[in-house]
Amino acid sequence: DGGGVEDPRIVKFDDSYYVTYAFRPYPPGQYWKFSHDVVKVPKNTGENAPMYIRLNLGGTALASTRDFRTWKRFGRITCPCLDDRDVILFPEKINGKFVLMHRPKQYVGGTFGVKYPSIWLKFSDDILCWEDKESHLLLAGRENTWEEKLGGSAPPLKTDKGWLMLYHGVEHGGRGYYRVGALLLDLENPLHILAKTPQPILEPELDFETSGLYNGCVFPTGNVIVDGELFVYYGSADKYVCVATCAVDELLDYLLSDSCRLH
Repeated sequence: DGGGVEDPRIVKFDDSYYVTYAFRPYPPGQYWKFSHDVVKVPKNTGENAPMYIRLNLGGTALASTRDFRTWKRFGRITCPCLDDRDVILFPEKINGKFVLMHRPKQYVGGTFGVKYPSIWLKFSDDILCWEDKESHLLLAGRENTWEEKLGGSAPPLKTDKGWLMLYHGVEHGGRGYYRVGALLLDLENPLHILAKTPQPILEPELDFETSGLYNGCVFPTGNVIVDGELFVYYGSADKYVCVATCAVDELLDYLLSDSCRLH
């Protein structure tokens, strides 16, 4: 992870906080100045160097801490041949299994049944062992909409109505505005989507969201419910860190309305 660590998502098991984070072997450069999905790559790596090195691929690693001062770094939890980020753990086991959300960019085309990078779930007996586990499609992008390219945003939150999950959608195949939608997942089977917001619930509107290093971006990585209020922490235009709030019951009622309910 010598090229940078970013987009941490935090959950707690026992008395430890587990953090999934995106990384690269080399600094990506000022990516907002490059073409879409282009980063700096190292020179003179040799033709037999791993793809991960030659292409400066983004991956995801896992670390844990009890005090946010000292860390245990467990290393990569995604395949070294994939650009696999937006990797997020559910905050508790479901039916005795750890659950992990991920967004492998190469999982597109006929083999995978999706045209754009999508959100997938994996299940495991061990919080560190994921690479050999099957990926199950949770949500695919919708062409010519605000959510063509998708990715998970923050760890799902358990409510009495289901798992409340925020995700980001990007228009124009990943070249446009980043917006935020919400899902409600079944508590016992998170692959079962109970409800989905048809339109974004948070989108770039204010100056500090529409103008920055990446213009037009709201990108949550953390959320928490405190006294009935949902706090969403998000990056803004790749330049600022912000927070937005709403009454969680109001959002859940909307998800359970005829406008959003799927089943």
